Amino acid sequence: MLGRQRLIRYLVGADLKRTHADTAFGQLWWVIDPLLQMAVYVVLVQVIFQRKTPDYPLFIFAAILPWKWFSTTLSDATSSVVNRQALIRQVQFPKVVLPVAAITAGTLSFLIGLIALGIVYLFYLDRLSPWVLLIPVIGVVQYVFTLALGILLAAVDTFYRDVQNILRHILRLWFYLSPALYSIGEATAGGNSPVRALLRLNPFGPLFESYRAVIYSETSPDWIGLLVVLLVSLVLLGIALAVFKRVEPAFARIL
Repeated sequence: MLGRQRLIRYLVGADLKRTHADTAFGQLWWVIDPLLQMAVYVVLVQVIFQRKTPDYPLFIFAAILPWKWFSTTLSDATSSVVNRQALIRQVQFPKVVLPVAAITAGTLSFLIGLIALGIVYLFYLDRLSPWVLLIPVIGVVQYVFTLALGILLAAVDTFYRDVQNILRHILRLWFYLSPALYSIGEATAGGNSPVRALLRLNPFGPLFESYRAVIYSETSPDWIGLLVVLLVSLVLLGIALAVFKRVEPAFARIL
């Protein structure tokens, strides 16, 4: 167990050094990138589409930052086994630490990205409340969900490399089908219950709404929605670990 923890720490450190290693700003891109994305969506939604949402930069940023965390870490976790072919051939170790380390490294980078949230808050101090301290609680739920998906996709990607290419398009579509640029209330303003039900089936329905509640709306998160996502994620995590353990012996042969 101690050796496994040391290996995870080593891999997390290696992933952190590798991320943006060839850029001038390095990990600061976790601050710069979400701010740039926020600016793009503000122009798109408020200038081009002329939709008037109070303090929209903070509204959209509450979804952009956790989505960057999810999409980046899930992509890294999916390719984590394939990218460590040399290590797998040379050293015997539980391969599940590879996606775990990739997701953990992304989580540490997400913490750096919270600096960007602090910068945005400088312009909307009236919306800053003690509820923002619950961001880590929501983050734990998202971490478990991402971990479950990451472990499962890492196993599948080892056999079918097309997973990485398909995942990019799925993530793009997933973002627009989530209440990121809009709230669930806006999407169901006409009383369209099937749309509301569909958004609730999307794990990022309660996740985005919860982030937005504590960051933007100064209120409590969607506790029931978060509990459902957590329970489903734990079940999915159990399935992912079982699948990963079953196919793990074939990794060295295939890679």
